[in-house]
Amino acid sequence: MGETNRSQELLPGTLDLLILKVLARAPMHGYGIAQRLKENSDEVLQVGESSLYPALQRLLLNGWVNAEWGASENNRRARYYTLTAAGRKQLTSEREDFDRMIAAIQKVLQTA
Repeated sequence: MGETNRSQELLPGTLDLLILKVLARAPMHGYGIAQRLKENSDEVLQVGESSLYPALQRLLLNGWVNAEWGASENNRRARYYTLTAAGRKQLTSEREDFDRMIAAIQKVLQTA
């Protein structure tokens, strides 16, 4: 596929799902989460701080992640986020909803 200069916007609610999925593998700090999303999407998904940190705060308030301070790889103070049991349950639920929505969109695109 050709490269584009257009900014790739996420569907509403998708960022929470993606963050939960990344944290399901291991605890991470915000910058690490953003880097993982960028790398795993072949650099299509580039999430800025203005989107990432409000999403992490929302996940904290919902009890889907916990956060604690620690030292990053370069010995800087960083807040590490960990998925909770409720977060794992939410990830499963959101993933099922997302898969249903994508299937419905594909069906419309193939038949309309």
